Amino acid sequence: MATLPNPLPKLAADPSGRSLGLRLPAGALVDTTDQGLWHEPLLWCADGRALPGGWAALEPARRAGLLPVVLETGDGHGGPDRWQLMPGKVSYPGDHDAEEVLAEYWEEHAEEGAPWPGTAEPAGPDRDPDTMAGDLVDILLEDGGLKEPRLALVPARRSADVPAAIGWTGPANHEGDTARLSAVLRSWEDRFGIRLVALGFDHLMLSVATPPTTPGAAEAVAAEHFAFCPDNIHQGADPTLRAYARHQVLNQPVWHFWWD
Repeated sequence: MATLPNPLPKLAADPSGRSLGLRLPAGALVDTTDQGLWHEPLLWCADGRALPGGWAALEPARRAGLLPVVLETGDGHGGPDRWQLMPGKVSYPGDHDAEEVLAEYWEEHAEEGAPWPGTAEPAGPDRDPDTMAGDLVDILLEDGGLKEPRLALVPARRSADVPAAIGWTGPANHEGDTARLSAVLRSWEDRFGIRLVALGFDHLMLSVATPPTTPGAAEAVAAEHFAFCPDNIHQGADPTLRAYARHQVLNQPVWHFWWD
């Protein structure tokens, strides 16, 4: 996978991050994968629980090529050192076309004969995506919406690439190459202003700066969500795209995906 130079090794000798213009809390570098230790750190993860304001404090890390994400470590699977990361099996997100990926998933999981409706039209400009992401994280941390959250930093070009950059295997039963999912996330960044704000062992959460605002647009996006993560619909209270679009997509500033 093509990557930018990784600044994380500097934190081994400088845990405070001052050499990168940061003031980091106590934390550790993670280089543990399913095949042993990786040749360089995959991410930095704070030791303590994430608190409101912590995301904003990490914003300067962007200038060093590091992007913030909240890791949920309280779902019974522990922290990222126990997540069976597989960076060696991940390609580059830019090598995949998002619509082709979604169409392939649709053909595999939709009812036989159901035509792929194509990708949804982009929503109009709304809030700044990065501001939206930071505000949402603070809300989630204030109301306890995340389980044992810890702040992390990942070397990545864009938020959508974070799962691929660390070799995340949460959707392994759906897709073995997480870069294909990151390609879809890139497309959603461009069309809906999403940012990856939280990542767990088998689930992820996105902030959405410009969600669909009409039922028709929401149903078009719901079809993409179904292709991306069929479990979202199959395991819902009303497993239909129309119901999912109405309750989980229309005007919703948060999209959540979970793979069984």
